[in-house]
Amino acid sequence: MKRIDEIDVSYKKVILRCDFNVPIKDGKILSDERISSSLETINYLINNHAKIIIMSHLGKVKTLADKKNNSLYLVYERLSKLLNGNVYFSPYTKGKELENKINSLNYGDVLLMENTRFEDLNDKAESENSDELSKYWASLADIFVNDAFAMTHRKHASNYGISKYLPNAIGFLVDKEIKGLECIVNPKRPFTVIMGGAKVEDKLDYIIDILPKCDYLLVGGGIANSFLSVNYNVGLSLYNKEKKEELKRLLSIYKDKIIMPSDVVVLNNNIVTTKNIKDLCDDDSIYDIGDNTLSIYKDIIDKSMTIFLNGTAGKYEDNRFEKGTKSLLEFVSRANCNSVIGGGDAISSSEYFNVNNFSFISTGGGATLAYIASGKLASME
Repeated sequence: MKRIDEIDVSYKKVILRCDFNVPIKDGKILSDERISSSLETINYLINNHAKIIIMSHLGKVKTLADKKNNSLYLVYERLSKLLNGNVYFSPYTKGKELENKINSLNYGDVLLMENTRFEDLNDKAESENSDELSKYWASLADIFVNDAFAMTHRKHASNYGISKYLPNAIGFLVDKEIKGLECIVNPKRPFTVIMGGAKVEDKLDYIIDILPKCDYLLVGGGIANSFLSVNYNVGLSLYNKEKKEELKRLLSIYKDKIIMPSDVVVLNNNIVTTKNIKDLCDDDSIYDIGDNTLSIYKDIIDKSMTIFLNGTAGKYEDNRFEKGTKSLLEFVSRANCNSVIGGGDAISSSEYFNVNNFSFISTGGGATLAYIASGKLASME
C-alpha cells in the first residue's frame, strides 16, 4: 500500500474516502475526533493543489426518513470551520449537479459529497459494492485515497469498489492506525480486551475471532447483560435473546477468559441500587457495573501487558451510572502497558471524562476489532 506522499497528487482530482460517521445528538456533533483525524491528509492535498472530493457515510440509510436524519451537512459546517478555507457541499451523490460542482472546483478546493449510504436506497448499491456505482464514482477523479480506517473492514463501493478503478493510496490517518495498532496485532501478554456497548450481535463475530487471541475478555454494557442472561435473570435489562445458545457455547469453551460482572448497578422504579448478579428481580434494569466487578477488572488490568478497550460499561452520560465507564478508562490510562482504545463510544466517553493518557487512540471500532482478529484490512485486499 502506497502512502499519499508516495504518489503525485498535484493538480489532480482526488477522491478522498474519510470516515465522518460522527456521533450526533439533538442536531449537535458530540465529538469531531473523526473529522480532525483526517485534517493532515486533507491539508496535504490542499497544499499540493489537488481538487478534493471527500466521500463519507453517516449512520445507516434504509428508508427515505433516514436521509433526513443522516445528512452530512452538519459535518460540512464543522469541516468548514476546521479548515477555514474553500469548502463546498454537494447534496447529490451522483448526477449532473454533482459533476458540475466537481468541475467548478479550483485547485485546493474541497467538496464534501452527501452521505454515500444514500445510494443504499438504490438496491444497497453502496454497502453491497455495486460495480456500476463504483465505476461511476471512480470516473469523477484521477486518484483515490483511502483515509477511512474505521471502514477498512467493509468492502463498499466508496472504498473497495473505487480502488479497483483508480490509482490509489492510503492517507496519513490509515498509516498511523496501522503503526499504532501493531502493539495489539502482535501483543505482549497478558493481552486483555475490554468490550462494552449495547448490542452483542454487532460484535459477536469479532468476539468469536478475538477470544482465541486474547488472555482475558472483560465485558460490560448490553454485551455483559447478554452473556449474563445465559445463567442469570437480568430483568428488564437490554440483552439479546436470540444469541443465547452461541453465548452459552462461548462461555463453555472460554470460561476462564470471559470475565463477567459479579455485581451491577440497577434501576427499579426510579431507585438506583447495586446488586449481586444472583439477586436481580424481574423489574430490575442494569445500567452499570458495580464496585466488586471494578475491583476484579482492575486486578486483571494491572497485570496486563497489552489492553484494548472498546465501548462503554454502561449509560455513562447519566451521572448515576458513570462510575463503571469512567473507572475503567482511568484504570487503563494508568496501567503500565501498551494501551489502546478504539471506536466512537470509547472515544466519546474518554473525551467526556477527559481521560486520554493511552498509548494509542484508534478511530476504528469494528475495523480495529477486525484488524486485531485477522491482521488484515478487508477493503484493501
